Amino acid sequence: MRDWDDLYPLPVPPSWVPGAAVGMLSLHFIQKLLFPYFWADLRYLLKVLTYGLRVEMYRLQGRVVTVLDKFVKLAEKQPHKPFLIYEGIIHTYRDVDQRSNRVAQVFLQHEGLKKGDTVALLMGNEPDFIHVWFGLAKLGCVVAFLNFNVRLRSLLHCVSSCGPKILVVGADLLGTLEEILPNLQRDVSVWVMTKDSTFPSVHTLLDKIEAASEDPVPINQCSTNNLKSAVLYIFTSGTTGLPKAAVISHMQVLKGAAGLWAFGATAEDIIYITLPLYHSAASLLGIGGCIELGATCVLKKKFSASQFWSDCRKYNVTVIQYIGELCRYLCNQPVKEGEKNHKVRLAVGNGVRNDIWREFLDRFGSIKICEFYGATEGNICFMNHTGKIGSVGRTNFFYKLFFPFDLIKYDFQKDEPIRNKHGWCEKVKKGEAGLLISKVNAKNPFFGYAGNKRHTEKKLLCDVFKSGDLYFNTGDLMVQDHDNFLYFWDRIGDTFRWKGENVATTEVSDVIVMLDFIQEANVYGVSVPDCEGKAGMASLILKQNMPLDLEQMYKQVVTYLPSYACPLFLRVQEKMEMTGTFKQQKFQLVNEGFNPSTITDPLYFLDKSEKAYVSLTREVHERILSGKIKL
Repeated sequence: MRDWDDLYPLPVPPSWVPGAAVGMLSLHFIQKLLFPYFWADLRYLLKVLTYGLRVEMYRLQGRVVTVLDKFVKLAEKQPHKPFLIYEGIIHTYRDVDQRSNRVAQVFLQHEGLKKGDTVALLMGNEPDFIHVWFGLAKLGCVVAFLNFNVRLRSLLHCVSSCGPKILVVGADLLGTLEEILPNLQRDVSVWVMTKDSTFPSVHTLLDKIEAASEDPVPINQCSTNNLKSAVLYIFTSGTTGLPKAAVISHMQVLKGAAGLWAFGATAEDIIYITLPLYHSAASLLGIGGCIELGATCVLKKKFSASQFWSDCRKYNVTVIQYIGELCRYLCNQPVKEGEKNHKVRLAVGNGVRNDIWREFLDRFGSIKICEFYGATEGNICFMNHTGKIGSVGRTNFFYKLFFPFDLIKYDFQKDEPIRNKHGWCEKVKKGEAGLLISKVNAKNPFFGYAGNKRHTEKKLLCDVFKSGDLYFNTGDLMVQDHDNFLYFWDRIGDTFRWKGENVATTEVSDVIVMLDFIQEANVYGVSVPDCEGKAGMASLILKQNMPLDLEQMYKQVVTYLPSYACPLFLRVQEKMEMTGTFKQQKFQLVNEGFNPSTITDPLYFLDKSEKAYVSLTREVHERILSGKIKL
């Protein structure tokens, strides 16, 4: 009997096929060995390019499509899909569209607002924040988001710096309004989200919204032909002084809204937002991201660590937003059964420490942590699309072609970039910390700050590597490793980060020196074990023959400063050390910290339970380090 192979002989492949197979396998192993992130980088870069090309195609067609335009289209396309879920109540795309139309009609009828007018918004997290924001945007207004933690002098500064025609205040912030109303500019019309008001010359909004038409305002009210025109002012402390109104363009809103999509979120996702809406993370990435996807958002009035995971289960949340502090608060909660019993698959945010990152994943399951970096007013962004623990993102040759940036040498003593004998800045080597700067050009513009050209100019570095070049100074020190991953290292200048907020040291010191017994105040941030960011500390010089009044000090800081900006530690010195350029010396003070065992100067601690500054003894210091005293 003949063999089967004799009847049907197997075809013999050409002689080059085995060699090609071996070559392909070799290339695969070489790629894995030398370029392990090639495909991940390529996928991410293609996404960035796809989005950019889509925007460019709209422009070439003579169309300018904003995030608001996308929302209105979605309200027509999927009117019954939930857009917002707040305290168990569903607000569909059509609901939000129609109520924002009512807001637009009210201000068009009663205030005659027109395209380009500025309106300041002082509200907490609630649906009407979004209704007012969208309603004003439909009139073509620039909306200024005010931080509701900011008080008195700082808040008045914020209002005046953006030059609003109207101030809209939430019903739960009438106490804050009462504080600033006597000193508010007379040409600012004030509206409150209530049906009646006891304040003189203050208009009520809620009753008028309920009586207004749901018809859309004329499209020419909000239409724009330039994506670089301003649409928002979002306040940032930057690196010095009082809060500054960063100018946010339509293009920046579009870029921010694409973040969730770039990380892999889809229209089927449910996004949980607990961060304050006045932050760009919540408003642009969160709300804007939902619109970009056509997804659903669960909005929380205020973050609650104890309710976080129960909310995620209740609303089938699949994407969460975080800052580093938020993840730490969740990890500090008592361990419960079923903590991995949820549908969360993505966590998008910034500022989480390596140890918290690992603990978060071990405890709460296989959630992809999507860390990113981006300053509110900046023109550079990094996204950690590979999930490398500790990194804020990565770069490569192609990314730098589209978004040119560099890390340059920085003098920590002089608090300025180092320039060589020719006057040029110098790049750091991989593995070294350097100041992140990003090139300003037509494709990556810097829009600056509203109402203050000087502040805008101070954020720019000129003649960096050659005559005439221009870079945005992020104020952040970064490290790029040999695999091109980027890591946040520290802030420079007169700013530190605490409780997820930037604290401007000059603002804090200005409040302290208002006290009649303070000669000088030097404010800086100090590291505290197991805490994100840096806690505020003030070195004080008392006026001659005047004692330190701790009771007055406490009243002063809690009255005039947001809670996150109040110095937790005080140090009384006899002499203020200065740098060679006659600036207050912070470098040494930061390194010395708040340890009473090594510091001979009197030290004090802001004890929230006592509502007072108390002596910082070794015992108190130990309790802070052990976590027995919560900061």
